[in-house]
Amino acid sequence: MTSILIFILGAALLVYCAEKLIVYLVGTAGGLHISVFLLAILFTGIEFDDVALGIALNMEDLGGVALGTVFGTAISMTGIVLALAAIISPTRVNIPRSYLALFAASPLMMVPFVLAAPLTAADGVVLLLLFVAFIAYVAANELRSSTPIFRNAEILERIGAGGGSAGAGAADEPPFAVTVPFSKSKPLPSWAGVGLAVLALVGLVAAAAITSAGIEGILEDYAIQGTLFGATIATLVLSLEDIFLTVEPNRRGAPEIGIGNVIGSVVFGVTAKLGFILLTGGSIAVDDDVLSWHLPVLVVMTALAAYFISTGRLRRRHGFVLLALYVAYWVVSFSVFGEAPIESD
Repeated sequence: MTSILIFILGAALLVYCAEKLIVYLVGTAGGLHISVFLLAILFTGIEFDDVALGIALNMEDLGGVALGTVFGTAISMTGIVLALAAIISPTRVNIPRSYLALFAASPLMMVPFVLAAPLTAADGVVLLLLFVAFIAYVAANELRSSTPIFRNAEILERIGAGGGSAGAGAADEPPFAVTVPFSKSKPLPSWAGVGLAVLALVGLVAAAAITSAGIEGILEDYAIQGTLFGATIATLVLSLEDIFLTVEPNRRGAPEIGIGNVIGSVVFGVTAKLGFILLTGGSIAVDDDVLSWHLPVLVVMTALAAYFISTGRLRRRHGFVLLALYVAYWVVSFSVFGEAPIESD
């Protein structure tokens, strides 16, 4: 019971520190005239809490759990986060098809690495470069884009964050006024934003260590298979933040921010997140169930989500389908892979 309480405490602190880190980073970057879609990918798609936890787990020789969080986060982004966004606030969406194609194909990039297991630091370097290439492609397209929905000031005005008329716009806004991708508060000086971001990062590292200790105790006490625990229970707890960051923009009429969070989180998870874990924590062995179950589920769920988004409208039935598939994933995972193998001394 103690290990469960430690895990809950660490996870709550992890989510809190990650949210604060996002707030301060976006607040510091608010004076930059960059696409809000790109901002969403960079500051909400990059899962700081997941990375910190994954690194801590791998350094504690819990590589299976760390790998499980990679798959679990990516699957939950479509099966829970996008599903709930569609159910709670169905909306029209307008995402370039090239982005959706990269989104749908991103899980396939893991196939050669999984087949050539164990995963190594060299694989981590390649995965990081793939994410950099993805960001560079999106940034280049956004800089050339003349589509109003990708302009930071117009997005903020459309969701009611600006509080002024269309003529007032962003031109009269002081630098660093944006604190999260979908709201505003008092201006934040750049030096204060950087200092607070560093403080949040320190808290993130400490929270990851606490959560890792709790997970280690749970695995020992309840004999749950490591990859399964990371792919289900651990990532479900960490998905609460992503639910808010996706559902709330949809509800406020800026679905591009929520979709950017989903796309960014999945692509980041299967590339840079795993890359960081491998570079800092060492190689990871890959269980058979990863190739036979978790990876195929990730490929199918991501492709289906990309198709639903490509229709130009997220509907409630899309959400129910994704959520049903995620529930089925949980049921099969625990019924088939739910018990850790018992090692004899």
